[in-house]
Amino acid sequence: MTLPLFPLNTVLFPGCMLDLQIFEARYLDMISRCMKQGEGFGVVCIIEGAEVGEAAGQFSAIGCEAIVRDFEQRPNGLLGIRVEGGRRFRVQRAQVLPDQLTLAEIEWLDEPPEQPLTAEHADLLALLGALSAHPLVASLGMPSTPDGQEALANQLAYLLPLEVEQKLQLLEMPEAPVRLERLQQLLELLQGERQ
Repeated sequence: MTLPLFPLNTVLFPGCMLDLQIFEARYLDMISRCMKQGEGFGVVCIIEGAEVGEAAGQFSAIGCEAIVRDFEQRPNGLLGIRVEGGRRFRVQRAQVLPDQLTLAEIEWLDEPPEQPLTAEHADLLALLGALSAHPLVASLGMPSTPDGQEALANQLAYLLPLEVEQKLQLLEMPEAPVRLERLQQLLELLQGERQ
């Protein structure tokens, strides 16, 4: 399976929304193709290099499919799109095309079935509720009440101010309960640093 990649300085998670402003020809062409074919593209996190100009020197091997949910012409004349995170994937091989677009051979990662939330998730749910009330988060239109452990883990991992390496580690973890446990540990570390 091949997927065009959009390396960014962010980590996208399944079910989460991201607003992008598109101005480079390679990405305008890519978005146009994806929308015509009803397909997504891959978002991978840049480890070395920049978002604009030449193709990123190095990016994460794990990424998330991005599906265009909305688009508009911005007042500045640029194309604004809103994407939703789809399936997770691992990059097997990548090549940079002459127009500097990166095309990758990918393998989709297994998505375990959604598991219901329980009483032990009350604190994390309350935290997500507080994060969702922030105007910037609210403007993304993500559901503030997740429908299971997977959705809760993904939204928290996406919205919390964690290090890129921590976010990538969370994206790679296959089981939602393990991811939620790791988030709890990271939150305790964050609180410890603040005291």
